[in-house]
Amino acid sequence: MSGPPGEGQDGAPGGGAPEKAGLPARAEGAGPAKPGSELTDADYQRKKLFKRGVNLMADEKLEEAAEAFEQALRLDPDSVEVLLKLGYAKFQLGDHAEALRAYDRILEIDVTDAETWNLRSLVHYEQKNFAKALDCVEKAVDSDPTYGMAWYNKACYLSLLMQIPEAVAALKRSIEIDVHNAKKAVKDRDFINVRVEDGFRRIIEVVVLESVRQGYHTIGAIVWTTFLDRADAEDALAKLLEKGLLVRHEKREGLHKIPTYDLAPDIAKRVGTEKRGLLGIRRPKKGLPGAIRDLKDLGRTVHETRAAIEDGDVGRITAGFDKLIDPKLHGSHMIEQFFEEHRDIRLWKIRLSDHGADFLLDNRKKMLSVFENVETAVTKQLRSGVP
Repeated sequence: MSGPPGEGQDGAPGGGAPEKAGLPARAEGAGPAKPGSELTDADYQRKKLFKRGVNLMADEKLEEAAEAFEQALRLDPDSVEVLLKLGYAKFQLGDHAEALRAYDRILEIDVTDAETWNLRSLVHYEQKNFAKALDCVEKAVDSDPTYGMAWYNKACYLSLLMQIPEAVAALKRSIEIDVHNAKKAVKDRDFINVRVEDGFRRIIEVVVLESVRQGYHTIGAIVWTTFLDRADAEDALAKLLEKGLLVRHEKREGLHKIPTYDLAPDIAKRVGTEKRGLLGIRRPKKGLPGAIRDLKDLGRTVHETRAAIEDGDVGRITAGFDKLIDPKLHGSHMIEQFFEEHRDIRLWKIRLSDHGADFLLDNRKKMLSVFENVETAVTKQLRSGVP
């Protein structure tokens, strides 16, 4: 695992336990209080400090964030949401003792807080104390049996402790709760001890099946979206074909035939599909070959997005990025034909969402260069009649 198991993409724990009531002292410097206003004034200051801490965490200013959370706790020592964030900030700073102190305070308030038990397990994981980590995460799933990430972390710890059948069982439970955990597991180094198990191989099959369901039909697209090794993906496809869960077709690209995969009809009816062009997303033009039509649509989207970048219109740029990433629209074609550019666009979409016009200003030149190259390549393919 590249980082602590169960850590969110933004580096902060999701959600947060409900805030507990307390009777904090009134904030220093406040004016004369009206009867009954002490709690209101202190609560306003606490929320202000909490919000400041969260913003500082987002800017990766962890020491300043921790200080803001500590100030908030002086106003309400029993605020679970503040303690939760303080513990996580201390954890990221490597101050494991203070992180555990914050989490233990939450558990004094509510010993059944599943998220806190899970986060406490991460501290022990970082300390390589996998037995203690397992003990904590078991308390998390005991408190909340539907907590998918806690089940996932439990599987990690069991794998590291060489309790292989139990690890596979816990991982399967986490995937039953959230299928995205399957994709996460296939590249997680913590599962190196269980990768040869039949149960883990079936998890890889689940990942490939889900990728096909979402509209990725070629081996290249499946490998890109799942992060699997090509050999593992091909092995899973062969197994799924043997079981009758997938069907294999071929499509022509120039002089070559490319194998494609779809859900078997009965499976598609049961689980649903997300195919490109489903329910007439793009209306076919009479007499125009499907591959050329898709390529024209792609070229139009690339041109429109490039124009939006030139105009500095963040909303239109984001809409264009969405079309180029979405497998129901141009995502599959972009992966197959413009692999590196597709990866850049996915990253730019995230950065643009986080930083808006500032990010666009700093990266407009590079974006325009990439879109100019893609537009040129699409135009050449259209002129040659080869998609």
